[in-house]
Amino acid sequence: MALPPIIYRAAIQLSDVDLDCYETLQFTVARHPSETTERLVARLLAYTLFFEPGLEFTKGISAGDEPDLWTRGADGRVQLWIEVGLPDPDRLLKVCRHAGRVVLLSCGSSRQRWEEQHLAKLACVSNLTILGIEQGFLNDVIARLERSISWSVTVTENTLYLGIAGETFETQLSGRAGWVRSGAGQQMKNHRTS
Repeated sequence: MALPPIIYRAAIQLSDVDLDCYETLQFTVARHPSETTERLVARLLAYTLFFEPGLEFTKGISAGDEPDLWTRGADGRVQLWIEVGLPDPDRLLKVCRHAGRVVLLSCGSSRQRWEEQHLAKLACVSNLTILGIEQGFLNDVIARLERSISWSVTVTENTLYLGIAGETFETQLSGRAGWVRSGAGQQMKNHRTS
């Protein structure tokens, strides 16, 4: 008998100063039985960092042909495709040919090795952005994850501040490839509204 997914309810106060985005996000997300807590936290962070109207969680890990998050247009075409973790680079290249924008929130214990092996190949793709999240930051958030999530997220000058139950955790958002958030915020903002 298959294990059921674990349901999390999230309430996130988002203040993205870099992108002039201020939102109260409330949603429910399911963690697949085979999904790690690290991957769930990465999906939550990706949703927060790249929030735009219409952004949805997909079946993700249980559907190999879907990203972790996406925004689709009225015609069904994928406008924004978001992956988390360290996916196969050939999959990313294939997706870049079909989606308007592709984002990878790279994270995981072997992130440095993955980037050394694949960044050069991916850096020249114009519609691909790779943003790295430090493992220590993820571990701090994972240690405090509850099924009822209440976060305060502030992003300013490429620094992410995440407040959980009176504690604040901080990490630098490292743009590994593609456009970078700070200084190019207007560019990202324009992508969001087009």
